[in-house]
Amino acid sequence: MHFSILVSACAFVSVQSFTVAPSVHRRPSTFSLSSATSLNHQQEIQEASGVTSKKSWKDDGFVFGLSDSGLQRPKGKAPIIVVDGDSLETKPYQVVLVLSTLLGHAAFFVCAMMGIWAQQNYQLGPAALQMTSLTLASWVLADLGSGILHWSVDNYGNGRTPIMGGIIAAFQGHHSAPWTITQRGFCNNVYKLCLPFGLAPVTLLTLLGAGPQTILFATTFCVLEILSQEFHKWSHMLGSETPGWVNRLQSLGLTVSRKTHGLHHLAPYEGNYSIISGVTNRVLDQTGFFRRLEHLIYRWNGVEANAWKLDSELKERTLRGDYSLRKG
Repeated sequence: MHFSILVSACAFVSVQSFTVAPSVHRRPSTFSLSSATSLNHQQEIQEASGVTSKKSWKDDGFVFGLSDSGLQRPKGKAPIIVVDGDSLETKPYQVVLVLSTLLGHAAFFVCAMMGIWAQQNYQLGPAALQMTSLTLASWVLADLGSGILHWSVDNYGNGRTPIMGGIIAAFQGHHSAPWTITQRGFCNNVYKLCLPFGLAPVTLLTLLGAGPQTILFATTFCVLEILSQEFHKWSHMLGSETPGWVNRLQSLGLTVSRKTHGLHHLAPYEGNYSIISGVTNRVLDQTGFFRRLEHLIYRWNGVEANAWKLDSELKERTLRGDYSLRKG
């Protein structure tokens, strides 16, 4: 399942490189033919002189730190919405979608547990051991999946990318005002992930005759991916702002900690992408996993990762085959 996330990431990178080009943001007003001609002429002069308009959330390079990104670090901690039509308000349809999805997954999970228990002749010990092992394996791979997804949307595509556009723009714009996520209610924060990680994948596996072990693993994986945005939100909140049990989960390493995720928010945002527990971050970063993927994608279609655009030295080191996370 995490492999499918990687394939999807490469697919939209390919689409972005061949079909989406940076565009000049135009004012949404009505012009006469003469005024439109004058505007086009002014834009041609700007482009010839190297001056470009600031980008909107639909354009390439909408990442805090890039020149002409259109993003600035605001004073204070006022929330900033970067995607048109987005809102911090929790709406009824979001609540219905989230609750129905989680209840459906809970039903699949219970049925899978009962199936495993029956396979073990209703012996609690062997059944519990198998269920615990599957849950832990899913927890690790879900963290890996969250890292691959986070890396892909941070570095490739824009608001016009098919299907993923809104998610891409939100993740990339998140770096300019990361505290905005803390103002979101639970359902408002996670509802978008109920679509790719909803009931459809588990239902399909069930119809294909998958065993209870596969269903338990898949259900746990999907629920953790949905909750990843809430774990992400907690990592941006102070200990005094979160319940004690949340702080305990972070201290045990079951959800991503403030310190671990804080390292990701250092430009050029090139590491520490996993946001469920962060347990896979060290391996991914020390092995240069993402640098290798970026190098491969660049050789494939010439598309540069946004992290490269923020740090030309990172690009040079990667192209030399030095995939270490940071210099030195």
